[in-house]
Amino acid sequence: MAGVAQGDNKRRGIPWRIAGWGAAAFVLLLPLIARAPWTLSDFVVMGILIGSAGLALELAVRASGSIYYRAGAGVAVAAAFLLIWVNGAVGFLGDESNPANLMFAGVLAIAVLGSVLARFRPGGMARAMFLTAAAQILVGVVALAVGLGSPGYEGLYEVVIGTSLFAALWRISAGLFRKAAGGGSAS
Repeated sequence: MAGVAQGDNKRRGIPWRIAGWGAAAFVLLLPLIARAPWTLSDFVVMGILIGSAGLALELAVRASGSIYYRAGAGVAVAAAFLLIWVNGAVGFLGDESNPANLMFAGVLAIAVLGSVLARFRPGGMARAMFLTAAAQILVGVVALAVGLGSPGYEGLYEVVIGTSLFAALWRISAGLFRKAAGGGSAS
């Protein structure tokens, strides 16, 4: 049974799960506490996003006992969560209504499809996250080449910094999965 250690009857992991889901609920309630002008649909969308991230982390914890695997999954989930949140809230390229932001759905599709094709094994996950980092960079290069960001230096800044940050997160995840697979350093 999940949560029960072999050889004894002590339950393990339950306090962390309660703390994690409690923190997720608290984060979801923060806009309400702060009296942010959110609609019911804002809370529903964020609830689905936070719940999906939490579920993905739960599955990663069950998939492997390796701290590197779990950390790699955590970084990947955080990158995906932040990419969706940034695009939905303010937009990565220009504002949130800029259709160019839909290119990032391809980045997320590569992460998800690559993970499924890898059957969530660490070596395949490392390759999937590396390809996701490459896709993130490709979207940034295309955005710069075609001028899809905000006008002027602001657009250059948002594309270069944003692309670099997210590509680094995907690459860190790849390195951690590689380490989980026994493939050397996590860098």
